[in-house]
Amino acid sequence: MLLTLLFSFGGGLLGANAVPHFVKGITKEHYPCIFGNSPVPNLIAGWVGLILAGWLLYASDLPKHPAPCAAAAAIGALLIGLFHARIGAFGRKETQASPVSGIAGRIRRE
Repeated sequence: MLLTLLFSFGGGLLGANAVPHFVKGITKEHYPCIFGNSPVPNLIAGWVGLILAGWLLYASDLPKHPAPCAAAAAIGALLIGLFHARIGAFGRKETQASPVSGIAGRIRRE
């Protein structure tokens, strides 16, 4: 049962981590990735992550233990989501100017 929970947790974690990489890759946007920040490495990393997540969830024997597997996968997805929301990729905080501050800055300069 422990292996089932570990596989489910890993599947949820990898799957949730793969989604933003895959999406940024197919939308041709840059996103921090260990293999390079451009769209193609992100697409490939996301694709591989989704395949590995699917394999882990398949190997976890989800039909035999549906509730514990689903809970472990949900916890894995939540933890990687919190990691990215709080720390971010490579520990960098991403700063973006709000549309309001951008407009206010342009008005002041004119």
